[in-house]
Amino acid sequence: MAAPAPDPALLLNLLAGCQGLERASQRQFYRQFFPYGYSICRRYLHNSDVAQEAVNDGFVKVFQELPRFDPSRYPHDLVSSLRGWLRRIMVRTAIDHFRTHHRYSLQTDLEAAEHYPADTGPTPLDALSFEELLRLIEQLPPAYRTVFNLFAIDGYSHEEIAESLGISTGASKSNLFKARAHLKTLLKHHHHHAYAGYVR
Repeated sequence: MAAPAPDPALLLNLLAGCQGLERASQRQFYRQFFPYGYSICRRYLHNSDVAQEAVNDGFVKVFQELPRFDPSRYPHDLVSSLRGWLRRIMVRTAIDHFRTHHRYSLQTDLEAAEHYPADTGPTPLDALSFEELLRLIEQLPPAYRTVFNLFAIDGYSHEEIAESLGISTGASKSNLFKARAHLKTLLKHHHHHAYAGYVR
């Protein structure tokens, strides 16, 4: 879970310090937002050491790009806007690390994907809490987990996923379908109450 965000006024001072390359401000910013960054990278990277490496690489990019982040554009929602900005950087960095560590298996799994219809209507997954869903996602095979995270959790389109992973949009859609089917199987296997409500 991410640490509580600072007061917007304090955050403005912290951002100004970081944009002025003040080391003390950068250290405080890192401590403040490390849990948030780590929670994102850990969804994509099961190895905690690799996830921490990705977070650290992500913060290097954050500090490089912070001078271009303009707090005055977000007078009413600075904290949430900054989190969204951080999230995009961390997701991109996590995907870079994922592709490095799963280059061959990911390519095989995704390129072998067939086309499946879109999953429409309510499903057992809709009844899960966010924490329950994250625990289930951890049990997915790497390729399915990555596509599901990008689409269902981080809001990427299939076109964006295809570009990020170097695959076709059809492969993205079919792996999302397979990921959802796998998650439903896990619910059924564990006799989860969410699945029972959808059994005819």
